[in-house]
Amino acid sequence: MAGSRYRAFSRIWFSDSVQSNRVHIFSVQAVSSSFVSPSIVTYSAAYTLVPTYECFNRCSYCNFRAEPGAGWISLSEAKKQLISLQDRGVCELLILSGEVHPNSDRRSAWIQHIYDLCQLSLELGFLPHTNAGPLSFAEMKLLQSVNASMGLMLEQVSERLLQTVHIHAPSKVPQIRIQQLEQAGKLRIPFTTGILVGIGETQAERIETLEAIARIHQQYGHIQEAIVQPYNRGTQQNWTGDSSDVQGIVETVTIAREILPEDIVIQVPPNLTKALIPCLQAGARDFGGLGPKDEVNPDYPHPQPIELGTYLKDAGYELSLRLPVYPHYDRWVAPTVQPILKQWRERIAC
Repeated sequence: MAGSRYRAFSRIWFSDSVQSNRVHIFSVQAVSSSFVSPSIVTYSAAYTLVPTYECFNRCSYCNFRAEPGAGWISLSEAKKQLISLQDRGVCELLILSGEVHPNSDRRSAWIQHIYDLCQLSLELGFLPHTNAGPLSFAEMKLLQSVNASMGLMLEQVSERLLQTVHIHAPSKVPQIRIQQLEQAGKLRIPFTTGILVGIGETQAERIETLEAIARIHQQYGHIQEAIVQPYNRGTQQNWTGDSSDVQGIVETVTIAREILPEDIVIQVPPNLTKALIPCLQAGARDFGGLGPKDEVNPDYPHPQPIELGTYLKDAGYELSLRLPVYPHYDRWVAPTVQPILKQWRERIAC
């Protein structure tokens, strides 16, 4: 019964695709090439802008969502926030949104609002990176024109989790999320995805998820980064599961480096990972966007880059700034984004 409910919901996304066949730049070295020293660990100076917290999914481990009908940030408020960031070294503007149901009469207005926020970000000199859940092919193509890169966590490909932590989260159907990665590949969108570790999956299911990422990238060549993200228990969630164990994260990074193509960079969030150096030794080389607040994990603040850089230096690593699109994908970026991208390339090369 649950399976038929999810299959029916999946067609909402599939039909469109078938038809469409306080943050600063600290004194750290900037990455200007896709070929870097093994001792270099990258990060992006980022700020997260949330169009809305409302979400029709109810993942039991979520510490982010609000009920449908929650307010949306206005363009004037967004502009006020972004202007305050212009002299603080922020290059990446992460547009991270809760999801409006694909059948909602507000869906098109929501997509347009995200588009307008991205356009505003470009006008003010930032590089947008949007993660707004599963999108139709047409929606993804529209947002591609105002984004440097985009992303969506694959999380896990196990349908078994649809009966547990994802039982009230229709857009977590694995095939829907796999389709998103494939659409991004067809559109040539530089993309970030990843695996969520510690939500009840087995090691075999983790391997299956990583193999799916590898397979899609081998077909399209568009996945910049794969995040190995530990589940850490928060104060706003319903699920009572324990946080992921440290050894399991290190093992998953090791397995990921064995399975994923070499040109996919493995990312670990430094605010959620208790064994940073072992993860780097296992093959991780990126810390993702670091900013004032982790909106998805508000109980776990990001470390300051200057402090993180000192910590890494003592262990023989060097922290380096990067942009939300890797240099070898620059040619894929939309013409409307290219002027800002070029400005940032020149800025971090100085």
